[in-house]
Amino acid sequence: MAKAHVFPGQGSQFPGMGRDLYEQSESARTLFDQANALLGFRITDMMFEGTEDELKQTRVTQLSVFLHSVILALTAPVSRPDCVAGHSLGEFSALVACGALAFADAVKLVSIRAQAMQHCCEQVSGTMAAIIGLEDEIVEKICQETPGRVVPANYNSHGQVVISGEKEAVAAACEALKAAGARRALPLPVSGAFHSPLMAPARDELAAAIEATVFQRPFCPIYQNVTACAETDPEAIKAHLVEQLTSPVRWVQTLRNMAAAGVDAFTEFGPGTVLQGLIRKTLGTESVSIDGFSL
Repeated sequence: MAKAHVFPGQGSQFPGMGRDLYEQSESARTLFDQANALLGFRITDMMFEGTEDELKQTRVTQLSVFLHSVILALTAPVSRPDCVAGHSLGEFSALVACGALAFADAVKLVSIRAQAMQHCCEQVSGTMAAIIGLEDEIVEKICQETPGRVVPANYNSHGQVVISGEKEAVAAACEALKAAGARRALPLPVSGAFHSPLMAPARDELAAAIEATVFQRPFCPIYQNVTACAETDPEAIKAHLVEQLTSPVRWVQTLRNMAAAGVDAFTEFGPGTVLQGLIRKTLGTESVSIDGFSL
């Protein structure tokens, strides 16, 4: 049985996240406290006591979800995976889990990524919407035909694509997609146009930080969002991590490629069960086992 560990991205946060882990595990507490020291403020206070609205701030959300996920993976009594993957932000958690990136370096990079993306959100009026019930090709075609900047951002499961871009362009694309037969075109409560060209300034800032960081060859392959393919070369991993900010998350193809390579057991580490649901929709439960590890 080939095992994969997978890690969620922004959107799976909730008030109080990580508190049980902090209180029940001494090794987890050490890592949380290390993160507080590295950041120069107590991110744990925001995780454990912050409101839902406070946790939605990109600079807070990304650090919170990353720390919950990766500390859980590092301290859980489980064997090493045969491969890893992470959805958007979750790719950083996956990189720590497979030994490609040191925990302290990842904390710093996620902080830089979150702040750069938050700045982009404040400078450019962007948003995202989930499109349910259309083939990918139709979504892609309508995005291309819509005036302004709007692109597919997340290929989450069959018949579920998230689009991203300028607010007016996303709204226009939603209307056209509903006219084309989409069951739903649901605006998402996000602060910006993630995984779109509008994130270019954040990509450039993150690129400099990633280039200055040492990445090791992981002990198992990581399936990266940009290519949906297994990767072990540190330089390729770094390049794809930068490109990810302005490119779509190819989660459906990632899961299919993992299954084709023999993966038949998936464990999600982090808050929520979003990825477990996407795995069920994409691969079904008759051919793979799916579970979650969360405190």
